[in-house]
Amino acid sequence: MKIASPPEDHDKTGDALKSQRFQMLADIAKELSGEVVFPTYFDAVLSLRKILNDPDRSMADIAHAVAVEPLISAKLLQLANSAAFNTGGKQLVDLKSAITRLGLNSVRTTALSIVMTQLMRAKGMAEFSELTHSLWEHSINAAAAASVVARRCSRQNADEAMLAGLIHDLGAFYMLYRATQYDELRHRPDTVKYLIIQWHESIGVSLLNALGLPEEIVEATNDHDHMRPTPTSLRNLSDVVYVANMLSGGHFEWLMQDQPDLPAEMRLLEEKYGHLRREIEAMATEMRSSFA
Repeated sequence: MKIASPPEDHDKTGDALKSQRFQMLADIAKELSGEVVFPTYFDAVLSLRKILNDPDRSMADIAHAVAVEPLISAKLLQLANSAAFNTGGKQLVDLKSAITRLGLNSVRTTALSIVMTQLMRAKGMAEFSELTHSLWEHSINAAAAASVVARRCSRQNADEAMLAGLIHDLGAFYMLYRATQYDELRHRPDTVKYLIIQWHESIGVSLLNALGLPEEIVEATNDHDHMRPTPTSLRNLSDVVYVANMLSGGHFEWLMQDQPDLPAEMRLLEEKYGHLRREIEAMATEMRSSFA
């Protein structure tokens, strides 16, 4: 479905707007071919992720690395002592015990989710508050859906699926962050939304590769908003993320907003996986309280 470009004024502002669209995309392409620049707290969590992925690191090393980031430390302790993880009622006060209780997969996902919420609050992002809120809600829902779908309907690792669901639209967050740096775009969320619809998937794949995410996760985010036949069985992480994304709406709903009827493939997908919605919603609610 081709989406019409949003209307522009036929004046200097319109020309400047068109110029800044191309300039932003060109700047993103240049940046993704070199060193990706995100806010400092994003850099911190990427450094932390490398440590979490290093099999030679001890739990003490990991706890020390986490302790450098006060916000992440506090959130991990809070999560470890929540009802979901503290079934025995023993309150933990040290990071090493908290990380052991949570497990490294939960620590990875939680740290990244915290940084994504901080990205939403970066300087200039207030202009896109409606878009960022919509993206964040969709990311949480997709993460919960990916975890539930993986666990219930596939042999895929549910924790890995949750992480893939959480970051499948990181390219859109990145585009919003970059848009804050262009005067003509900063005050035009509809124009930025149009750019996101057109480019977020390809930019997201390049971004995740540049950030060093595992190939399987990067591949799973590719073409997630493009309609395909409903998988009869979920053979890989890509199938899981596709189903989770479609169950969670998001950009696909933007693409279909002018269509009067739900496509047949969406009806089939709902028939096959719709029974999981209550469990997905419960998990998404729990995630929101943990990541807020």
